[in-house]
Parts: sequence; C-alpha cells; structure tokens
Amino acid sequence: MNELAANIEQIRERIAAACRRAGRDAGDVVLLGVTKTVLPEMVDIAVAAGLTVFGENKVQEAQAKIPAVTGRARWHFIGHLQTNKARAAVALFDVIQSVDSIKLAGELDKWAAHAGKTQPVLLEINIAGEASKHGLRPEDVPATLVKINQFTHLDVRGLMAIPPAVADQEQTRPFFRQLRTLRDQLSLPELSMGMSHDFEVAIEEGATIVRIGTAIFGGRKKHESQE
Repeated sequence: MNELAANIEQIRERIAAACRRAGRDAGDVVLLGVTKTVLPEMVDIAVAAGLTVFGENKVQEAQAKIPAVTGRARWHFIGHLQTNKARAAVALFDVIQSVDSIKLAGELDKWAAHAGKTQPVLLEINIAGEASKHGLRPEDVPATLVKINQFTHLDVRGLMAIPPAVADQEQTRPFFRQLRTLRDQLSLPELSMGMSHDFEVAIEEGATIVRIGTAIFGGRKKHESQE
C-alpha cells in the first residue's frame, strides 16, 4: 500500500513539475490510472491514496472488476471497442475514449439513448498513420466530428491518441503537438495523451488527461500499449 501511494505521489509531483514548465495549472491535468490486469483490491488501495479516475482496455475484464471495486471511482474505456460491446460499455463507463468510427458512435448513441444518458466520448486519432493501430486519420476528423455531433446522446469532449513507440520521449513531441493543434482547431476541451514513458512531454504540449499504468502499478506480464 505504501509503495502504491508513493508511486501516485511521485507521478503527481512530476505532473506538477511539467505543468510549471509549461505555465499550466496542475489541476487542469487528470491522472488516469490504467488498471488492465490490476486486481480490484489494488484499485481500492489506489482510491484510498487519492486516485479516483481509472481506465480499462477490455470490456470483459471491466465487467468483472468495476463492480468489485468498493471505492468511489470514475471509469474510462481506453481500448479498442467493438460495436457488439457498445451496450456494455455505455453501462460501465463514465467516458469512452476510443471512438474511431461513425458506426461505433451510432451504436453508442443508440445504447446511451436506451439508458437515458448522454455519453461523453473522445475520438481516437491514429496520429502517425500506423497500420497496427486503430483510430481516425487526422484529415478525416473534422468531417467525422460533424456527423457524430448529429447524434443526440453523445458528447464529444476531445481527442485521444497513442504516438509511435520510441526510445526517447522527446521524439513523441511532434505527434503530441499535432494532436493539440487538431484539438484546438475543433474547439474541444480534452486531450488524452501521454503514458508512463512520455507523459511529461504530453503535458508540456497540452494534455488534459494522462494515462499511467506501469509507473503506478508496476510492470505487466505483457506490454500494455495504452499506458
């Protein structure tokens, strides 16, 4: 417990330092703990240490985990979402960060309407055009946003992206800057970018949500591309 609390405090200190360098208020950056493979009791310890926003990559895992977490938490979906999981995602998550098609948006809107809620979402952008990653092409985002905004039960809050994996976090800066420019052009408030290895650069470039897993909960058995 002490180690987990210390990790969270250290990340918050690094967030604050990055914000000072960028002339930003640390309160404008949400620390999201990525909990893929993390047990519910560990999430509860993180909640007790002051972390309240968490992200899951898989609906099936979230269905078992979220009800087992006793602490008060907000949940974001950050993995690739299949349309046949849209109903469950709407029921489970406060925010869905990985909307990457009009088809998926339509399914989410349908189930949000059925649930009587407005579902906050982010659009996932394939910022570097990588074949191995999901997401909208940057040049397609303005027209896609116009269409998605026609859905009455979705609230598009911003953009999310995962830049290419690189050894030096400074190499991610141009991708973060490109995403921020796109976000600003669309007049959206949120920018989810930055993970354990590059979140400080992301904050310097305008991130409002950083997704941290390994630096809080330790290494996983497999590489987790969303944190």
